[in-house]
Amino acid sequence: MGDTTVTEAEDRTQAAVPQPVTASRGPGLLHRMRAPRRPRLWFEILLIAVSYWTYSLIRNAVPEQRAEALRNADWIWKAEHTLGLAFERSVNHAVDSVTWLIVGMNYYYATLHFVVTLGVLVWLYRSHPGRYAATRTVLFATTGVALLGYYLYPLAPPRLMTGGGFIDTVLVHETWGSMASGDLKDMSNQYAAMPSMHIGWSLWCGLTIFALASVPWVRVLGLLYPAATLVVIVATANHFWLDAVGGLLCLAFGYGVARVWYGALPYALPQTVPGGGEPTRGSRLLRRRR
Repeated sequence: MGDTTVTEAEDRTQAAVPQPVTASRGPGLLHRMRAPRRPRLWFEILLIAVSYWTYSLIRNAVPEQRAEALRNADWIWKAEHTLGLAFERSVNHAVDSVTWLIVGMNYYYATLHFVVTLGVLVWLYRSHPGRYAATRTVLFATTGVALLGYYLYPLAPPRLMTGGGFIDTVLVHETWGSMASGDLKDMSNQYAAMPSMHIGWSLWCGLTIFALASVPWVRVLGLLYPAATLVVIVATANHFWLDAVGGLLCLAFGYGVARVWYGALPYALPQTVPGGGEPTRGSRLLRRRR
């Protein structure tokens, strides 16, 4: 026996160490599961840059079908009235009456969408390399499927509705607060409101922070971020709340893609990867017990 004997404590500890995900064959079906790899910085920067450029190019190349987009906006507005949930105009007018608040929301809409998302990607890369690729895949798949929505269902935002009574807060307060309004309107397709990627991306950020952050108040902030974003997109008249539902559905698709590709939800994967440097909690405990 001697050195070949494994104590019961060591056996339990080894079982707790996350194992790489490998391919396994089920009855009549090969389940392909990708093992996490350490991300390469240069590749990730290039991938994000090219992907966002491609996304912007395709999104803005979708024909701006103004007449159809306005008809769809009228239909959405009537549907929300039927549901008794047509509250966007009331929120828009109420918040617009507080200048400092609506100006702040204009800048929130224009900047945090990118700043927070990139910040979460950097944090994942540095602190959760084993989960980075899978979580990034969720974001990319979410954004990719959103392009279908822009193409198949052109939709005018509330601020562009004919006779809708909404206030374009960027124009009224002369703030730089939207890529689809003011001086920047020619750089973006104004009739690509469904689904809302402000919601898709912010909810991705919020769920990631809530699932992986260790500080309780940071986890709470993670949940508050998409909630605040919902208020902002409605108050600035850039989206209907149903656009947010579209963003949520796109995000669900993104998680589905990652689940199929990696064999687990991103947050269930090991924090680190083989050869990634930082040992897992299980491996540190195993060494101490030996």
